[in-house]
Formats: sequence, C-alpha cells, structure tokens
Amino acid sequence: MNVKVTKEMFAQFEGEVVHPVYSTAMMVYHMEWVSRQLLLPYLKEEEEGMGAKVTVNHVSPAPEGSMLEIQAKVISCNQNVLKTEVHVNDSEKTVGTGEVTQIVLTKSKISRLISNSSQIREN
Repeated sequence: MNVKVTKEMFAQFEGEVVHPVYSTAMMVYHMEWVSRQLLLPYLKEEEEGMGAKVTVNHVSPAPEGSMLEIQAKVISCNQNVLKTEVHVNDSEKTVGTGEVTQIVLTKSKISRLISNSSQIREN
C-alpha cells in the first residue's frame, strides 16, 4: 500500500498540530488497514476480523508530501489469530515497524460482545 503524507495525517491533538509530520496514530491506522487486507480474502461470510493488539515503533519522521510504502506479511496464523509484521518506509529510510494481531470471530459473536458491552455501561 502506498500513501502520500498530507496535513490531515499530522500529529495533532484536539485539532491542534503538534508536529507537522506523519502521526503515530495514522501509522497505527495504516498498519491495521494493510494487515486487514491480508485477512479479508480468507474470511467466511459469517466471519469478521477484529483488531486485538498493535505494537508500533515510530523511528523517524515523515513530513508532508512523503511517499510511504506500507507492507505487511503474515508471521503466524494459529486457529483464529492472525499476526502480521508491518514496515513503513519512505524512499530513503524506515519510518516505522510493528506487529498487528487480529482475531477472527463470527459476526454473531461480535454482535453479542458489543451488546454485552453496552449493557455493562448502562448498569
């Protein structure tokens, strides 16, 4: 997956830019997205993947206009747990590395989990 860094991707809190570079939060989003792309072709109609864990090492800045290449590869697949290793690079350096863990569950189980979570908050 290729991404061009835009102002919307800058490190910011409550709409205020802290650093005019690719944010760690956006890196996590892209890492999860590229990892999900590896899972999608294998999901059955009644299944869905859920993010369970992301580890990120944001090692160098990427300013506006940087072209990033984000690649994921499967490092393990055990029962319903898929782990990927992800690399984010620009043309000159590594911007970030990490791992993403996804859990495959039935859509009905996910609905029950979400419903139970809502009920817990109401009590």
